[in-house]
Amino acid sequence: MSSEGASRASCFLGRAAQGQELMAGLGARSVLVTGANRGIGLELVRQLLSSPDPPQHLFVCSRQPDGQRGQELRTLISNHPNVTMVKLDVTDPTTIKEAATYVEGHLKGTGLNVLINNAAIFTDLSLEAAHPEDMLNEYKTNVIGPLLVSQAFLPLLKMAAKGGSQKGLSCSRAAIINISSSMGSVELVSHTYIKPAVPYRCSKADLTVDDSVRGILNVLSKLDDRHSGILVNWKGEKLPW
Repeated sequence: MSSEGASRASCFLGRAAQGQELMAGLGARSVLVTGANRGIGLELVRQLLSSPDPPQHLFVCSRQPDGQRGQELRTLISNHPNVTMVKLDVTDPTTIKEAATYVEGHLKGTGLNVLINNAAIFTDLSLEAAHPEDMLNEYKTNVIGPLLVSQAFLPLLKMAAKGGSQKGLSCSRAAIINISSSMGSVELVSHTYIKPAVPYRCSKADLTVDDSVRGILNVLSKLDDRHSGILVNWKGEKLPW
């Protein structure tokens, strides 16, 4: 696994991951988060802004920036001039291209250090109830979406990588972070679909969004070549595929 340049600098962080102590700064000048209006995306924005070393440019993306679901995000960023809200629908190539152009204009040749592909959907249906349209929608959002977003912002990531003083993978240079779930692991499927796994689920019930994001940022602050192309949880532990 090579991480030279931003094109291969990709790390996967499991949503079911577990939490951390003290929040660490990423050392990134610029960060972009998709799906930032709620859940993990919103908490990422909150904790990035309150970190010891917040990004100079934080781009928060939402399908409907002016919609009702974006109210909490708008309130959060209202007093932070370093935050820019961007319209971006990961299923719409046009808005993705427009967002990349918009962000490029703001960065003025400095490039983008960190792209966090967080936007996703989840349809909780059984095998009997699942419809082909449900599968298509999830693949379009959760698989094709991050691909299109990464392709659109890759030139800005490469620009940041070239301008960085460090070598290898790090958030202070350039990195693509794909937020995923342990449900994507074939080896861990027994904890999810095959059986209820009530004890396992109960043991994870006390994990809050705050704890999860704190752990994610702690892992990202220590990101290096060892993390390229693998799935790790919020404790930094490698998960099987």
